[in-house]
Amino acid sequence: MKIYFSPASPYVRKVMVVAHELGLADRIERLPSAAGPVQRDAAIRQHNPLGQVPTFFTDDGTVLYDSRVICEYLDDLGAGSFFGSGATRWRNLTDAALGDGLLGAALLARYEAVLRPEPLRWADWSRGQLEKVTDAVDRVEGMTLGSRLDIGTVTIACGLGYLDFRFPELDWRAGRPRAAAWYADFARRPSMMATAPAG
Repeated sequence: MKIYFSPASPYVRKVMVVAHELGLADRIERLPSAAGPVQRDAAIRQHNPLGQVPTFFTDDGTVLYDSRVICEYLDDLGAGSFFGSGATRWRNLTDAALGDGLLGAALLARYEAVLRPEPLRWADWSRGQLEKVTDAVDRVEGMTLGSRLDIGTVTIACGLGYLDFRFPELDWRAGRPRAAAWYADFARRPSMMATAPAG
């Protein structure tokens, strides 16, 4: 198996956390990439017209994207229970959507602040995206996540880790002791430590 990899991508991290938890990480070759929202990686585009990471190759050459699809493939391959069934599946998928939404909004705010030329930056846009982030973290504070290990908790944890990585000034832990305590515990998992973002 192979994956177009970026050490800073929270979506790649989500896939690799699942792979580590299922004992599959050592079977996945990490392919270098230069994916970006403006200059897209031509090598990735040959396989994924979106030109995004993660783009994943199964052992038989099937190409999979995006992170949700890849995680479900790995869960099936590793006989895992990250998605669950019945009501548990819908809870896990909804929590994963919350985490993905947090990540999507944070990435848009990051692109606005870093990639867009300063005279063209739109403060209201950035504020709107960061309000989504704040509302998502507020929701996490009200959730009872306990010791769950599923696609929902992995995605939320990767989202909070991305905030630490790219938005330390947000201080998302302030006023959210339950979310902070849950994340501190989850972040100690070997899979999370092995996939800490860089770059």
